[in-house]
Amino acid sequence: MQLPPQAQQILMQMQTFQQQLQSVLLQKETMQIQKIELESAKTELEKADEKEEVYKVVGPLLVKGKKSELKKEVEEKLETIELRAKSVEKQEEKLKEKLKESQQKIQDIFKGFAPPHEEDVSEGMGRSE
Repeated sequence: MQLPPQAQQILMQMQTFQQQLQSVLLQKETMQIQKIELESAKTELEKADEKEEVYKVVGPLLVKGKKSELKKEVEEKLETIELRAKSVEKQEEKLKEKLKESQQKIQDIFKGFAPPHEEDVSEGMGRSE
């Protein structure tokens, strides 16, 4: 049985949505890891005494910095990650909704092509459930 062109198009869209969703989920996971690392760094900075030397990683180097500046930098990065995470979650929700709608469209298309079930035929003969 050949799929109707409309069903083929919807299935192709669904494939695209699924690929986009995979990408979004990967981004979300990456951001969650970054957030955990930044929260850990913030906690360690808060524990450090003002007189202690603190360092940050810049490429392959450790660079000495002021605690207050590094803490501010970490907090700004955390804020950025949280905003991006909200955006990614919205993308995830939209893609899931599009997939759900597409699945419903496919089901509706195939309902029109499905042969009648035995129950449907027997109901026409006066059989009661």
